[in-house]
Amino acid sequence: MACGINRVVVIGTGFVGSSYAYSLVNQAITEELVLIDLNEEKAKGEEMDLNHGVGFSTTATKVWAGDYSDCKDADIVCITAGLNQNQGKTRLDSVGENTEIFKSIIQPVMDSGFDGIFIIATNPVDIMTYITWKLSGLPKEKVIGTGTLLDTSRYRFMLGEYFNVNSQDVNGYIIGEHGDTQVAAMSSTTIGGKRIVDIVNSSSKYSMKELDDISVYVRDVAYKIVQCKGSTYYGIGMGLSRLTKAILKNENIILPVSTYLNGEYGFKDIYAGFPASINRNGSGEIVELDLNEDEKKKLFYSIELLKNTLAKKF
Repeated sequence: MACGINRVVVIGTGFVGSSYAYSLVNQAITEELVLIDLNEEKAKGEEMDLNHGVGFSTTATKVWAGDYSDCKDADIVCITAGLNQNQGKTRLDSVGENTEIFKSIIQPVMDSGFDGIFIIATNPVDIMTYITWKLSGLPKEKVIGTGTLLDTSRYRFMLGEYFNVNSQDVNGYIIGEHGDTQVAAMSSTTIGGKRIVDIVNSSSKYSMKELDDISVYVRDVAYKIVQCKGSTYYGIGMGLSRLTKAILKNENIILPVSTYLNGEYGFKDIYAGFPASINRNGSGEIVELDLNEDEKKKLFYSIELLKNTLAKKF
């Protein structure tokens, strides 16, 4: 951090990175924003485009296309670089290629003297967050992945639509892998303090089958978006901005991120999506939800899949 000025570095100015950068500038979340991309012309173009709009924001953000030396004074380095998720492939399918990409990124970032917080958005995000932690040597709380942040937002939106309430009044989480084995923690999800399973059981308007359909939709909707428009980026861009704001403003808010497990839920030495407190130090205490037996079984399978995938790399 330079002279008390917040600096965020975005590595990768593709759809996700540029959507994140736009959201940061639009909301005036950071004073300085650095864009880094292997394609230097792309980063330069994003710099110019964003700078032409800073006058419409509440506070001007200083934006420039930079290099790894700019990471030295950064509070946050966010990595969005990596292969896109293609039709017919899962997020886990890209782990090999993206690991090689990360090896070429993490070292020069750390060589700059960076001692801030990594935010990882590249898929498979839980695996890539763990790899970043290992390669960087930073404390585990200073390496955070977006985890199930977007999945949870989708979940709350769909439940809000179903129950005809504002999604901000839905308190519930998707946990585990950001991927095909994610788990909807439905038994602990509430609206206005009342469990949704109790709402369903007390009214003929709703059904558990429809709730299950919502969890399946949330799990699979990214594939539908990819089919329709090629990739997903607005939702995760806004989610990254929310996470960034929570860190820079030291909010101590609970967000479902990819965080390191050290005994929570009975799991160790793995990153996965769980609600955790977020502040200026990074990821803090993990909130352990009350899960039913079916959710515990699904979560065990989800974490085991991540562990088995990771075992092939380390």
